[in-house]
Amino acid sequence: MNPGILTVYRWELHKLRFQKRTYLGLGAAAIVPILFAIAVSVRNGHPNEVAFGRYIHQTGLAIPLVILLFGAVWMFPLITALVAGDIVASEDHNGTLKTILTRSLERGQIFGGKVLAAVTYAVVAILLNGAVAVAAGSLVSGFKPLTTLSGTKVSAPSALGLIGASLLVYLLPILALACIGLLLSTITRNSAAAVVGTLMFSLMMQLIGVLPGLGGTRPYLLSSQFDAWEGLLRQPVDWAPIGHAAWVCPLYALPALAAGYLVFLRRDVAGG
Repeated sequence: MNPGILTVYRWELHKLRFQKRTYLGLGAAAIVPILFAIAVSVRNGHPNEVAFGRYIHQTGLAIPLVILLFGAVWMFPLITALVAGDIVASEDHNGTLKTILTRSLERGQIFGGKVLAAVTYAVVAILLNGAVAVAAGSLVSGFKPLTTLSGTKVSAPSALGLIGASLLVYLLPILALACIGLLLSTITRNSAAAVVGTLMFSLMMQLIGVLPGLGGTRPYLLSSQFDAWEGLLRQPVDWAPIGHAAWVCPLYALPALAAGYLVFLRRDVAGG
């Protein structure tokens, strides 16, 4: 049986297990909520300027939601870029792409396997962060009912379900950012340049959103889609921002994937 895209996917996951950047990203995803929970336990203040900030001492279930808000600035984009920006460029650095292509594998299969691996890593990082934040927050502030953005209270089990759904919605812009990282990884052939480029793209989106005169672009910026999950924390649920993110994020992800794929098909591997 000839190897295919799933073979590449399994091999890419195997390689990720032995790369420092994988554990650097996952470690940050796990450590940040722990540090945040410790800070909450030793300080009486709370970030009133952000949604759910006022509730972090009332229920630990507010903590993962506050981290989602703060993490969209640079933490989650950086964690995503660490692997997405390296997964193709590393082949150039190690000179291994030519070797892979001699193993009855087509370029499309290789690229597809790398895409699946980068997406898997991003999903694991976000879900790990959410799980650790819920656990650490519950230890510090208790597993108690949560006040929604509409001012109504939901039971702790219901709030937990809403947090899980929020993490899934949060993945929409994260996966789009991963696709952009893959594109830069393919084009630049340099891991550092692709990682920095992905992070700079994310920061540029945020900057455009606050510049005077460009307010009309905000609903269509990738950075704005990081807030879509807040619609789940309203009573009744506001599906409009979620539906909006569901079609805006692919506008960034699909062209980036297509461009990365075309570049990868045409790249010269004679040197490695």
